[in-house]
Amino acid sequence: MAKGELSTRERIVEAAGKLFYGEGIRAVSLDAVAEKAGVTKRTFYYHFRSKDDLVAAYLEARDQPNLALFQRWFAVAEGDLPARVEGIFQNLARSARHPKWKGCGFLRTSVELVNLPGHPAMVAGRAHKKRVESWLSEMLEPEVGTGAAEPLAQQLILLMDGAFSVQLLHRDAAYIEVAGQAAANLVRAAITAAEGRL
Repeated sequence: MAKGELSTRERIVEAAGKLFYGEGIRAVSLDAVAEKAGVTKRTFYYHFRSKDDLVAAYLEARDQPNLALFQRWFAVAEGDLPARVEGIFQNLARSARHPKWKGCGFLRTSVELVNLPGHPAMVAGRAHKKRVESWLSEMLEPEVGTGAAEPLAQQLILLMDGAFSVQLLHRDAAYIEVAGQAAANLVRAAITAAEGRL
């Protein structure tokens, strides 16, 4: 396979990802995915047992790229730890201003599958959110301490996911920026508390 050429499975996942993100998973039929990927339904079923498996594969394919994006935004942000955490939110707000932005695909999928907690896509979504949370905890730990890093990372995830939800309601990225300011304040307070324990 030539470099840059997608396998059939990757083409199906990429096509599904565009459709699922744009229209929602329940609104998209397997026929539409097969057509966009340029495959037959028989070929689809050769690579996936069901639409459920495809939805999980769509989220799994977004896991590492999304985490890597957060890591890059954190790494390139200038300033201290609170400013770098806020930088993630500032970049999310910039993304949310793009006309094609429709929120967090993991959260949107979880809403569509809320009554199916064991669905493979729900498992993939939970795993992604936990990976982001664990990474944040690792970034926070050197300055806030071991005991404080994990609950602080959970608070940051709540701010982030809450900001995603409110942004979708109001279509105003300022909510994500405000969440970023709150995140920076939480980190700053945790650093001050850690310094007080020394």
